[in-house]
Amino acid sequence: MLLRDHALSAGAKQCGVRLPSRQPPSLMPSLSRIRLALPFAFALAVLGGVPGAGAATPPAQPKEGPGGQAYSAASVVKRVLGRAGAVTLAYYGNGAAPAQGRPVVVMLHAWGAVNPQAYGAWIEHLARSGTLVLFPRFQEVGRTRPVDASGVAATLIKDALAELAGDQEAKPDTSRVALIGHLAGVPLAANLAAHAKETGLPVPRLIFGVMPGGIARDDKARGIALHDLNAIDPATMIVTVIGDRDARAADIAARRVMREASAVPIDHKLMVRALSDDHGFPALSATLASPAGGSPAYDVAQLKLPTPDPKQKPAPFKWSADMTLTGEQTVLVGQINAAGTDSLDYLAFWKTFDMAAAAAFSGQNAASLKSNPRFIDMERWSDGWPVRRLSLETPRPPTPPKPAAAGATPAAPPKPAAKPAAPARGQ
Repeated sequence: MLLRDHALSAGAKQCGVRLPSRQPPSLMPSLSRIRLALPFAFALAVLGGVPGAGAATPPAQPKEGPGGQAYSAASVVKRVLGRAGAVTLAYYGNGAAPAQGRPVVVMLHAWGAVNPQAYGAWIEHLARSGTLVLFPRFQEVGRTRPVDASGVAATLIKDALAELAGDQEAKPDTSRVALIGHLAGVPLAANLAAHAKETGLPVPRLIFGVMPGGIARDDKARGIALHDLNAIDPATMIVTVIGDRDARAADIAARRVMREASAVPIDHKLMVRALSDDHGFPALSATLASPAGGSPAYDVAQLKLPTPDPKQKPAPFKWSADMTLTGEQTVLVGQINAAGTDSLDYLAFWKTFDMAAAAAFSGQNAASLKSNPRFIDMERWSDGWPVRRLSLETPRPPTPPKPAAAGATPAAPPKPAAKPAAPARGQ
């Protein structure tokens, strides 16, 4: 059959005759089928190369309320305070300050993340909402030891508040002070609160620690060693927020801060966990770097920093290994500097801080946050599916020590470790 068809086709070609096609009907698509297939082919061609095309999108920043964009100021004033090598950056909304002054938020960066650009989106949200934000540059990468960071930060904050005390535009209200710490900034915030009275700093009403980390075993180990947190004022509210990615170290650090701040009652403490959600695109990932959110408008390079006096002799400098960043810290700082903003920022960090600060400044405790359903709500994806809500936990009260049995021999003190412990992840 095939040979005959081939012969007929060859003969017809030589005679200039065109034979009808003998293709089976099933292999010849009809015009109606082609018309139906074209729209689908076009859609696949257009959408096939777009990641997440057609997927649900995460919620945007709320229009109003905590974490929202109903700002009282249209722009932000940026100022440099201090002297060369001892600089604090101040941010507040343009326009006249309220009669009672502006509440003060001190933002303590992660170890190595010294450029406020990495936290620019959050700083702008706070400043435009009516807050005076202080960003003390307590670390000079490669020259500052972690053991010195608490004292340096205390001096910078005290000097900045003194410089702004009579400023009618900034007008800090030192009766309403909150500390925000990220990673190693969390133990730093706890130390500042513990030493507030003896260093002449205002007693903070709120410690808000996101992704706690970088806690050293002691002053000789790499990281920020916790001081006597029992000295934190009992009226202080302590809220920690961790994620569910690389969460173990952050969870351990958060529980340790809560445990050692033993003078603060349980109803003034709250542990929050933000949960990742990949229901839509882009997915929400609660990593150690997620509280950061970069904004080029807050790049420190855009500000004129004070320069050293050439006539003044520089202070003596002695290098030590803990001044430099480890490879893991360098990677984490890179992730922080590259972080953008998403629903986790608006709803898990900004909103929860706004609500915690409002409660702390008005004399309420953490239990009021736990009973408010809005505190844990993360709103909905564009298709109506709810974003995974925050989970809350009140830390357990410390277990009282058991009384020693009569005639029992006191336990021997533990032997010191043979070598320093490895640095905790997330310094």
